[in-house]
Amino acid sequence: FTGFMAAFIYSLIGTFSTQTANHAHHYLFYETAASIITLVLLGNYIEHKAVKKTASSVSALVKLKPLIAKLIVSINNKEKILETEIKNIKTGDVVLVVTGDRIPADGKILSGNGLADQSMFTGESEPVVLEKGIHVIGGSILTEGNIKVQIEKTGEDAYLSKLIELVKKAAFNRPQIQKLGDKVSAIFVPLVILISLATFFLAKYVFHADTFHSVMNAVAVLVISCPCAMGLATPTAVMVGIGRAARQGILIKGGDTLQIFAETKQMLFDKTGTLTTGDFIISKIEIHDSNFTEDGVKAYLFRIESHSSHPIATSLVKSLKNYSDINILSSDTVFEEIKGVGIKATDAVKNEIYFLGSKNILPAGQKSTGARLYLLKNEKLIAAVFIEDQIKPGSKELISYFTGNNIESVILSGDTEEKCKVVAEKTGIKKYFASLLPHQKLEKIEELKRSGFVVMVGDGINDAPSLTAAHCGISFANASDIAIQSASIVILNNSTEKISEAHRLAKHTLKTIKQNLFWAFCYNAVAIPLAAMGYLNPMWGAAFMAFSDIMVIGNSIRLNYKKIR
Repeated sequence: FTGFMAAFIYSLIGTFSTQTANHAHHYLFYETAASIITLVLLGNYIEHKAVKKTASSVSALVKLKPLIAKLIVSINNKEKILETEIKNIKTGDVVLVVTGDRIPADGKILSGNGLADQSMFTGESEPVVLEKGIHVIGGSILTEGNIKVQIEKTGEDAYLSKLIELVKKAAFNRPQIQKLGDKVSAIFVPLVILISLATFFLAKYVFHADTFHSVMNAVAVLVISCPCAMGLATPTAVMVGIGRAARQGILIKGGDTLQIFAETKQMLFDKTGTLTTGDFIISKIEIHDSNFTEDGVKAYLFRIESHSSHPIATSLVKSLKNYSDINILSSDTVFEEIKGVGIKATDAVKNEIYFLGSKNILPAGQKSTGARLYLLKNEKLIAAVFIEDQIKPGSKELISYFTGNNIESVILSGDTEEKCKVVAEKTGIKKYFASLLPHQKLEKIEELKRSGFVVMVGDGINDAPSLTAAHCGISFANASDIAIQSASIVILNNSTEKISEAHRLAKHTLKTIKQNLFWAFCYNAVAIPLAAMGYLNPMWGAAFMAFSDIMVIGNSIRLNYKKIR
């Protein structure tokens, strides 16, 4: 504002003053005033876009709320199903949920069983087994089965509503990071004003110049020192940095993000889908019957799991496809899936019954070995199968990169401590926090933020509040819509390697900004004294300002072509 007013008043005086009638063009700097106003309006526009992005994040989360529920009512002592709007559902109502439906509200299962995908809320990588007495979360998807649910919480008391409120609070509690250029300007502008005042008093009372020329010299200092180069130092480098990132498959949503990412000392990671693929593989097989080999057990696993719709079974079948040609069971084998327990395979030709499932299928007296699956033949334990979520390619290298840059990596997950520990050990992460609900993740992030910039990497709906609450959030193009909209950086090709690329680019962009500011400072350090002493002709001043701008822009463009390692 100071530079704008100085340039405008200076030009007005130059335009109408009779003392400068023959040299009025030397005092016209209307374009400088216009440039300053343009930069201010551009900043306001960017701020408006940031607010709009936050609003769209909340809107996407609201879309998770089901619109219709299947309400069970009693008419003439007979149960009837009535479809009604969610807003009409109240505590105590009983609703029917079938395969593929979203559970309309938080409640308790009265009857039925099935599987529910609650990963968007809890971060748990495996589907949740549902049965009578289990509490369910409104908005989660029933992937298999039919259940009757008695509603316990609706409206603002529901879990999803509280999650939406968390996103809103996190968005508006996010600290406004002061740009590096603003920090410099906070010192530069008052200093220039003091120099301008000193110029007037020295010219008037020390060198005995007339009032008009004393004022002109003072205003000339303000005009020539107009921080155009400083104004360009940050946005030009940011524009080039963001453009290069886009060409590399990295979407960066704001200039502040680059500075935050470059200066962070803490990287926080969700586990499932971020450090792992979400696909399950066999990590170990314990043979308990010497008549069976590991390959033989895998052949049984492939054949039996092929008849299950459970997500873990789907992953195992995919990883065991090399065993598809082995006909280890007769073609007349009958398969029966028992929800929440396992699969029974009855081979009448060989008079053999196989059971593959959780520890619940173990014979009485047989101790669990901690395995995820057990294979039985005629009620005798054959093998214990340990499975794990597959580590995403590049995850270990990514953690190694951050460790090498003195940045601490931490896991924040809704999954169990045992599973988090395995992933932490395999990726080289020293610190992890397990079994965290979304609000607990948020509390942990607020705690970690006290020691500096925090960057969160996640892909689930349950990560949205954390991505928003962190100084910078990173997600992937295949993540949930709300995670993408809540993140400041989106990796378009879903590669973890791109995260380290983004960090290197952020560091080089910040380095370029500092170089630009250094040049702008040097220009002003030379130009201001010359203007104060009356040695700098306004025409030359304008030329120097243009040259300074070109230097800043050229250095920023160089970021487009330099090798970044």
